[in-house]
Amino acid sequence: MRRRVTIIREQRSSRGGSRDQRTNRRIRAREVRVVGSDGSQLGVMPLEAALDRARTEGLDLVEISPMASPPVCKIMDYGKFKYEEKKKASEAKRAQVTVLLKEVKLRPKTEEHDYEFKVRNTRRFIEDGNKAKVVIQFRGREITHREQGTAILDDVAKDLKDVAVVEQMPRMEGRLMFMILAPTPKVAQKARELVRQAATAAKRPPPPGAPGAGKSAAGASSGAEEKAEETAEEKKEAQAAPAAAEAQSPTAS
Repeated sequence: MRRRVTIIREQRSSRGGSRDQRTNRRIRAREVRVVGSDGSQLGVMPLEAALDRARTEGLDLVEISPMASPPVCKIMDYGKFKYEEKKKASEAKRAQVTVLLKEVKLRPKTEEHDYEFKVRNTRRFIEDGNKAKVVIQFRGREITHREQGTAILDDVAKDLKDVAVVEQMPRMEGRLMFMILAPTPKVAQKARELVRQAATAAKRPPPPGAPGAGKSAAGASSGAEEKAEETAEEKKEAQAAPAAAEAQSPTAS
């Protein structure tokens, strides 16, 4: 039983992706199928020959498909590969949409203009890809007229039906009645696209004519201009000095 558990753990670790990839002397197979650093197929060879080939190029031998027979290894710069993988993961994380739950509070006796204002805010939250928790707060004897809260929540759902769907139907918790609205698939997709575009734009360098572009270059050029102006002024002063001395000296009789 213990041996079986060990085998299962080894199989899981071999499927674990790049985190558990074996490199160089950690590779256990006697023979491996080798992929060159340029992507070319080098064929099946003994492990020692593959290691010698990787060493000759100053690179690592990385096991990329341990479950194949024989295992597939690639010659690559493993440190660079891990760095690029980490960079891609951080970029993917930056492009992800973080869904927030915004709470909007209403009362059974909310005035019309307050209702419209809060519905507009809820629409903005949802169009940004967030969810909205619409809460009806009952006070005093208002709790005896729960149908008013239900009617208000129904109105909110109808007013936002073009951008939102009811994810959780109205329910009571103490003196609060609430429902949760989520973006429609179309609105959610649009919000994701906007986040991706913003992430892509953040990675690009600003165009030369854009405000703030080439600030360091501009700073360097302005410093050079100031230095050139100072040098020109010093030359003018040096040229004017003999003339001024000549004008101040007494004329010979």
